[in-house]
Amino acid sequence: MSVIGQARRRMFGIPSAKAVFSRPGFAPAAWDRFAPVAINLMEGYHATLEDPRLSTLQKRLDAVEPEFQGFAYEGAGMGLAALDAVAPWKNRLKAFVDGPGAAHIYPIYVGVGLAYARLRRTPEANLAGLDPLLGWVTADGYGFHEAFFRRSRFVDQHEVPIRLSHYGRRFFDQGIGRALWFSSGASVDRVVQQIGGFPVARHADLWSGVGLASAYGGGADPEELRSLLARMRLFQPQLARGAATAAWGREHAGNQAAHTDLACQIYCGRSGREASAALEEAARNLPVVSVEPVYEIWRRRTEQSLAA
Repeated sequence: MSVIGQARRRMFGIPSAKAVFSRPGFAPAAWDRFAPVAINLMEGYHATLEDPRLSTLQKRLDAVEPEFQGFAYEGAGMGLAALDAVAPWKNRLKAFVDGPGAAHIYPIYVGVGLAYARLRRTPEANLAGLDPLLGWVTADGYGFHEAFFRRSRFVDQHEVPIRLSHYGRRFFDQGIGRALWFSSGASVDRVVQQIGGFPVARHADLWSGVGLASAYGGGADPEELRSLLARMRLFQPQLARGAATAAWGREHAGNQAAHTDLACQIYCGRSGREASAALEEAARNLPVVSVEPVYEIWRRRTEQSLAA
């Protein structure tokens, strides 16, 4: 590691992934079930701080066990966005997404949202430089961060972020839903109880986050996933879309996982590959210009396709 890399690691590094899971409100089982997720996300983040050269970074990320590579790339997205904030003329993030990180663009953008939250930047103010369809995912990462690190405000008190548009808040809530899955240690009872305390109008997006997290990150066995679906049948379309999104991300990156396929079988009634294909088909011929956010058209098409 270079001297500069050491300095960046000291200034911006996160001392302990386990300490994050020891914060108030986290279930004791959260670390036991999701330690590899947190460790590999931090690995990607710290690898970027230590040496952000794209060729070097890609080698380190691709050395991670395939099941957890997406989380390492998420950490890299967080690190690159932070470095670009300090030296915006380098635009490392765009070079990474256009190059070696292209297959992992979804988790990279989630990581960018984590960085925006830490830097107190509003995701929507930075959409112009991102992929016009997937840029909204940064608001998901933003919400995940706030639910993890400002839990009292955004989980316990159900605070709404005032600097996000109505549509941005929907992705923010998806991020909160993902955070609740991980912080609960994949406890169905705990997640149901926590989401039940939010205003009803926010439930659909919160459950889409649970669907995505439980499919991409795993943590639950078939009986637990079936129990969740049985209790939240009203939100099956959102759980299914979340799972299909997870499968689509893994399909593009070539790091398919058995627990993702399992969640798709339960929530969507089809394999992960078939769920991913439904989402891919829904993205065909999306309008270039639309009064309604194009991503929302994609989400609605996906839910309709999976329902069919």
